[in-house]
Amino acid sequence: MIEDERELWRQKRRYSDEDMALANKILEEIKQGVDSHKAIRDNPLPGGRGFLAKHALVAAYRDKVENGEWDDDPILLSKIRMKPIRTLSGVTTITVLTKPHPCPGECIFCPTEEGLPQSYLSDEPGARRGVEHAFDPYTQVSSRLKALHEVGHPTDKVELLILGGSWTAYPKQYREWYIRRCFEALNQENPDDDQGEVSLAEVQKTNSQSRHRNVGLVIETRPDLININNLLEMRQQGITKLQLGVQSMDDRILELNKRGHTAEQAEEAIRLVRSAGYKVVVHWMPNLLGATPQSDRQDFARLWRDGGINPDELKIYPCQLLRNAELYQYWQRGEYKPYSEKELIDLLADIKPTVPRFCRINRVIRDIPSNHVVEGNRNTSLRQDVALEMEKRGTACQCIRCREIRKGKIDDRDLLSDDLVYRAGWAEEHFLSYNTQDDHILGFLRLSLPDKDHYFPAEELQDAAIIREVHVYGQSIEVGEEGGTSAQHRGLGSSLIEQAVEIARLNGYQKLTVISAVGTREYYAARGFELGEFYMVRDIK
Repeated sequence: MIEDERELWRQKRRYSDEDMALANKILEEIKQGVDSHKAIRDNPLPGGRGFLAKHALVAAYRDKVENGEWDDDPILLSKIRMKPIRTLSGVTTITVLTKPHPCPGECIFCPTEEGLPQSYLSDEPGARRGVEHAFDPYTQVSSRLKALHEVGHPTDKVELLILGGSWTAYPKQYREWYIRRCFEALNQENPDDDQGEVSLAEVQKTNSQSRHRNVGLVIETRPDLININNLLEMRQQGITKLQLGVQSMDDRILELNKRGHTAEQAEEAIRLVRSAGYKVVVHWMPNLLGATPQSDRQDFARLWRDGGINPDELKIYPCQLLRNAELYQYWQRGEYKPYSEKELIDLLADIKPTVPRFCRINRVIRDIPSNHVVEGNRNTSLRQDVALEMEKRGTACQCIRCREIRKGKIDDRDLLSDDLVYRAGWAEEHFLSYNTQDDHILGFLRLSLPDKDHYFPAEELQDAAIIREVHVYGQSIEVGEEGGTSAQHRGLGSSLIEQAVEIARLNGYQKLTVISAVGTREYYAARGFELGEFYMVRDIK
């Protein structure tokens, strides 16, 4: 941040010289080992104005580092960072929203609000930011980068999450423009989009060495909008992960709710997506029209059948009764009744312990403001209440999110290596991981060994095993910094890759392919992979 930008930012936050002097005093105390909360409480703002906010401490810290008064100190920064959980999974996620566009679906549970993409409400946090920026991808990304930097989060490794409806239903020209603008915002170039014909490939090349590298690019769409051509197109755009609204594996429930596809169509789409190397996130909805808690328990089990969907990540979105959804009319006629909060907690506490160790449950409730909910559960903190219920029962969830390492010292001598093998779609999957003695996960790699008669039709994937994901947990650390006691930058990723090489070689594959994000190309290149048309490839013969 240059000097005049820093000064403008200070004025916006109304930091007086007196405030900054107090911030420096607090920082010195924290450096000396005083707890950050105690240091702030012991040094109140004069005039009874309360206490100094952490973002003021971050601003003072940034000033000292950028002026050369202090060396960068990641440990100190971690103590004053606001909402550290945002980057405890190893990357910084930025969510952007696309403009409104017609959806081919007619789902009765989906809310409709004028001026927004289908299924989104204007006062949801992510949607609100999209509306504030008129759905412009550049300003959405750049404003989030600035906000995250100001509260102390590293922004060198960014996962972009593009929400807003069915991505593959948007015009191709819009999709390419949208992604190019996201990358340009990460690169901090072409702010006014006035440089004429700009190549997405060139913008991506710049990003591979940018200050804000894209290490993951996620879109959401419907299973019935997936085909070989758009999967290849998504690879050219740099997309690495797909969120797919499966909602149910029961054709009767899908038909009652006018979903527009069958369970087999969803399963077929996910087989294809996995064979192309993408990470798979599934949305599943209990309490749809026609469902009961018992039928939902049975339906949930269908996700994990041998050779079935077996998603890498899962978002559980209990159906919520909203006035601007067609389902509201069914409720008015007495044909639909939402589960109570207790029924929902009991259901989730029953199914959560059944989730395999290779899956991460990202959400158990959608963040819809309670004033929109007509009847049924209004509790958006359901995950915590489900955890309390499971604790009472003496059960536990084994999903990645519940086991991932966050804080605490790590001793490499205590790490355990694991290879969890299962069948999913047209492949044998290996979930390679490093875990602590108390079963916290530090890092993992997803390796697909495709069936020989089901290679995806891309040259780099013929006779190839596929690395679909490498992820190391712990507080995100800037590229080039040492990991200290964090799981980041300890060589775990490289070790997992070499394990994958050996497994692929022993199973007769000629090469190992990785679905690399644009910003991780250099990482894989340093480990023997070469960039092809769609993937990065390493010969392992």
